[in-house]
Order: sequence, then C-alpha cells, then structure tokens
Amino acid sequence: MHSFGMFGLFEAIFPLFFIFVFGTIIFTIVKGIQENMHNNRQPIIPVETKIVAKRYDVSRHHHHDSDNMHHTSSSTTYYVTFEMTNGERMELEVPSKEFGMLVEGDQGTLQFQGTRYIGFTR
Repeated sequence: MHSFGMFGLFEAIFPLFFIFVFGTIIFTIVKGIQENMHNNRQPIIPVETKIVAKRYDVSRHHHHDSDNMHHTSSSTTYYVTFEMTNGERMELEVPSKEFGMLVEGDQGTLQFQGTRYIGFTR
C-alpha cells in the first residue's frame, strides 16, 4: 500500500492546479474575443453626454525569473462615466492619452460601439 506523503500530495494536486490556471487563461481569452466580435457587429452610436466621473485601476504583477530575480510591473486601465440626456449612465474604458484630456463636467458627443469607446468631442 502506498502512503501519500507531502510529495505524493503535490503530485496529485499539481495537475488540477495546472488545469485550473490553463482553463482560466483560455476562458479569459475566449471572453475577450467574444466581446470584441460583439462590438464589431454593433453600429457606432453618437450620443450627447456629460462626463460625470473618472477613475483608474492599477494592477500590479509580480514576476519571478529562473535566476530567482523578482520583478514587479504594473498596468493602469482608465475609465470614464458618461451621462446621457435621459439620465442613463455608461462607464467605458478609454485610452490613457485621452483620459487626461477628458474633464468631469465636459459636455459633448460620445461615440461608442457596443462597449468600445470611439471618441468624445466637446
């Protein structure tokens, strides 16, 4: 009879962990492709809006090299909330180069395609 030691437990759990991580990566890629395809099928819609909020999300990533060196990197995603004349609000991810030029309280025409930000003109 074989008793499970620490190494045996690792051998049993590692394949499950690998499948879980690999599955999560595949799910994320497929979801992104589906959203992109959905957006491509949508018309570009111009709508009168007002910018009511801005926010950003910073993600930190820790990397370990084979040299046992540790590296940290980060990425920032920018979001703007637009309010239509009927009071409905929509938050869209915007490019970093436009985020700084958009000011809360600005009014103008938002162009979007599905969940994709196209542009904003005052």
